[in-house]
Amino acid sequence: MRAIVYSTTGDSSVLSLVEREVAEPGPGEVRVKIVVSGVNPTDWKARASDRGGLPFAEIVPNQDGAGIVDAVGDGVTSPRVGDHVWVYLAAHERPTGTAQEFSVLPASRTVPLPEGIGFDLAASLGVPAMTAHRALTVHQSGPARLAPGALDGRTVLVAGGAGAVGHAAVQLAVWAGATVIASVSSDEKEALVRAAGAHHVVRYPDDELAARIREIAPDGVDHVVEVSPTANAALDVEVLANHGSIAYYANNGGDDFTAPIVASFAKNARWQGLLLYTVGEDALHAAAEDVTAAVADGALPVGVDAGLPLTWFALADTAAAHDAVESGVTGKVLIRVSDDS
Repeated sequence: MRAIVYSTTGDSSVLSLVEREVAEPGPGEVRVKIVVSGVNPTDWKARASDRGGLPFAEIVPNQDGAGIVDAVGDGVTSPRVGDHVWVYLAAHERPTGTAQEFSVLPASRTVPLPEGIGFDLAASLGVPAMTAHRALTVHQSGPARLAPGALDGRTVLVAGGAGAVGHAAVQLAVWAGATVIASVSSDEKEALVRAAGAHHVVRYPDDELAARIREIAPDGVDHVVEVSPTANAALDVEVLANHGSIAYYANNGGDDFTAPIVASFAKNARWQGLLLYTVGEDALHAAAEDVTAAVADGALPVGVDAGLPLTWFALADTAAAHDAVESGVTGKVLIRVSDDS
């Protein structure tokens, strides 16, 4: 089979297309014929990082993807051979990501798709949608799960709403009943977040941004989904409701941030970091179930008309796909691994 591999860290030039034997699934594992591989910032960052060296002699990149179950190991009752699935954290603590024609991974990281869902949407879930789910479920008074009505009466601020995580957060929050405010930096991105379903859009940079948000939410916002605490920490506290949560998942703009202390504790603010790799199996399984339910309800469409442009690459061009994500292309980058539909 064809696979993209790297055996040393560095820029995208370390990626190469090779031929490898198709592996057999062991107990508790499944083999998926990958149709589409999704690329996230975590994929190029893992490839580029030189901290501690590589955990395996050779790694196939990319955590997310979608395809068809091709074989199952002992003890696996679900999914079954022939099932269409989306997969997440395929390369977490394993060398077998989704940038290859067949990937062996734990059955627990494969999720059967609702009938009629395309592989492009399925490969766009994973890291973005599960991160968004976690960000929306860390408020001290819940909810711990998302479903229609779960966020009724709540206001959610999504910073950088045109990104992949931001897009999923807008869609999931709307599905769950929240009033959604999204912040963006351009006309193009405003159009995208409105297509995703945001009820209100604010623009940055703007010295009056806090006032504009408080005009929309006079009592403050209950949940903040934050991509850049370095830039937005003070703003987030200023617009936060009492007992609100600020869930941050990235370090856009810098690795450190400061927040006003008195204002934070006066509002009982919850600063909640989140990382899928360490969040725990219970949170991952909850996110996978709720995200799949949202997909079944038609709440997580992709494509420019749904607010998430798709940029496609061939498997042989995985290096270019990584570069596109690293350069900050708007929307979702996908790799067409096979022609199955």
